[in-house]
Amino acid sequence: MKSFSTDAILLKRIEYGDYDLIITYFTRSMGKISVMAKNAKKSMKRFAGALDPFIAMNIECSWPKRKNALPILNGLELENPFAHIRTCATKTGYASYWLEMINSWMEEGRPDDDLYELIYYVLESLNAGHIPAEVLSLLFQIRFMAISGFTPNITSCGDCGVSLDEIHQQMVIFDLKAGKLVCNKCCSSRDISGDENGVLVSKGTLKQLSWMNTNDIRRAERLKFSVNALREGENLLEGFIPCHIGRNLRSLIFLKRIRRSFS
Repeated sequence: MKSFSTDAILLKRIEYGDYDLIITYFTRSMGKISVMAKNAKKSMKRFAGALDPFIAMNIECSWPKRKNALPILNGLELENPFAHIRTCATKTGYASYWLEMINSWMEEGRPDDDLYELIYYVLESLNAGHIPAEVLSLLFQIRFMAISGFTPNITSCGDCGVSLDEIHQQMVIFDLKAGKLVCNKCCSSRDISGDENGVLVSKGTLKQLSWMNTNDIRRAERLKFSVNALREGENLLEGFIPCHIGRNLRSLIFLKRIRRSFS
């Protein structure tokens, strides 16, 4: 059987039969792949502590002779267990949300080195605790959308094209379904307050999000968000992403529940 090895981050696992597991990884060289971990539930020593979410590792697999069968996970070597994430419910909530986004959007077998570097960076930073989880989540989401090809328009009105700096009002409507800003002049014909598809965001928050999307990712720790700016960013991005992925994310419901319990 032909074999391969690649750096990988565990996205999810599901039980298969009495003893096996199907593991879905986001890998550096092969994109998203699913592999069969034979007897993983029976032989705990073989994959001890390495089949939990968020762990980064190098996996060794082989292709079975049977056509269309999943690759077999033969062995692995831990690179970074990100152990501190799993000891904190809030960190677990954010990491689960990011990985579900990747798993929901990525197609099997499509490598994306930029996205792999992004998720590794935010998981590593979340584990270290040097940057607030809320800021890392805004960074991941805005960069994820750029990589995925559906970046929202947050620099100008999507209808008339007037730039953000030329909009006089400090609070601007963002249309979640259309993925664009709409200045007050263009949206004056509809009732913004009653539109569940729109959120109000301050110009300052929009500029911070735009800065995050266009500057060196490792300068993110320099950004200081106010509590209001964090909430506005969350409302915009966490409202927009499910619309454009095309499904509700269970991990996001869990994350919001955690945030409410600590608020």
